[in-house]
Amino acid sequence: MRALLAGAAAVLVAVPSVSAQPSPPPELADAWAAVAAEHRTRVEEAGIVGSALALVVDGRIVARQAVGMADLAAGRPVDDATLFHWASITKTFTAVAVMQLRDRGLVSLDDPIVDYVPELAGAHNPFGSMRDVTVGHVLSHAAGFRSSTWPWDGGEAWQPWEPTAWSQLVAMMPYTAVEFAPGSRFQYSNPGIIFLGRLIEGLTGDPFEAYVEKNLFRPLGMPTAYFDATPWHLADHRSENYRVEGGSPVANGDFDTGITVSNGGLNAAVDDLARWVAFLTGDVAPGSPAEQVLDRATLAEMWREVVPVGEMELGHEGMGRAFWLYPDRGLVGHTGSQRGFFSFMLLDPEGGRGVLAAFNTAGGDETGPDTRAVLNAVRKAAADALLVRPGG
Repeated sequence: MRALLAGAAAVLVAVPSVSAQPSPPPELADAWAAVAAEHRTRVEEAGIVGSALALVVDGRIVARQAVGMADLAAGRPVDDATLFHWASITKTFTAVAVMQLRDRGLVSLDDPIVDYVPELAGAHNPFGSMRDVTVGHVLSHAAGFRSSTWPWDGGEAWQPWEPTAWSQLVAMMPYTAVEFAPGSRFQYSNPGIIFLGRLIEGLTGDPFEAYVEKNLFRPLGMPTAYFDATPWHLADHRSENYRVEGGSPVANGDFDTGITVSNGGLNAAVDDLARWVAFLTGDVAPGSPAEQVLDRATLAEMWREVVPVGEMELGHEGMGRAFWLYPDRGLVGHTGSQRGFFSFMLLDPEGGRGVLAAFNTAGGDETGPDTRAVLNAVRKAAADALLVRPGG
């Protein structure tokens, strides 16, 4: 598909591959070179407009790669300052926020979610009472709530692509059913995470965005992280997002995730997501504000399997507390996709390492890239690299 972006070829230049300084640990050099090669080849052959990749070891980016363009119209390539939308990786922030409140004694995972989101009393649970659906069920995508935010989608251009107000979800409660016995199995649920965002707001009195800013972004030192529409002072670094139709990339523009912000509203530069990886993999300075974000024992609890997902690209996959688990490899992580953006975060907590990647293009028709397949291929290569140990 190298000819896919024929009209944009003149501006689709690549930023240099992997930075010379710093560099990955010696034992990872060959494995990382293979990841970087897989990333560049897949992105260029698929016709993805722009992408970034980074390896984080012991709390810092030790290798990175940028390919293609952040903004075709502006002629701006992807670089270290480029801001990407991370979509459902937002869920990991929401989950940590809920566990903060749990550890502070403000909520129990065994509490009925309806105690914090009373509007859920209007939903239908054929398996029992709505009080049988707990906060823990929702946090592990095991509550029985539907997958999509909307219970229907006519695909009309005039329809909002996500609910913009809580009242819209409330209006859907009488048409919302619990689809299986809570806790009995896994079903990924976007509205479930929105309900957790409402829980955070009700318990703290803060809007979700303000709570995360104060309790996660600030103590972790994430100055480019923000939700939804891009602030003016960062606008020149925002990656556009594209859909490919008729062989040409079409810009989607900046956007607001509305009431679904706790489910997928996060934007940030790769460097700030690397700070999130550093925190999650244990690279936290003693006495620093980051040390107070969440106890390591609570993170370990979040990475214990609650429900199995199945056999997937990386082997057995399970769901913990809003993190995907890959116990055969000792890895945890999350992926994201929304409005042209795709991303993944893959962590090796034992080794203190992680890999991040973001892509800014989706296929709008049969001429467009299969970005999900590209993401999975790069993620598989990254998973293999993270398993390499000194002397291995």
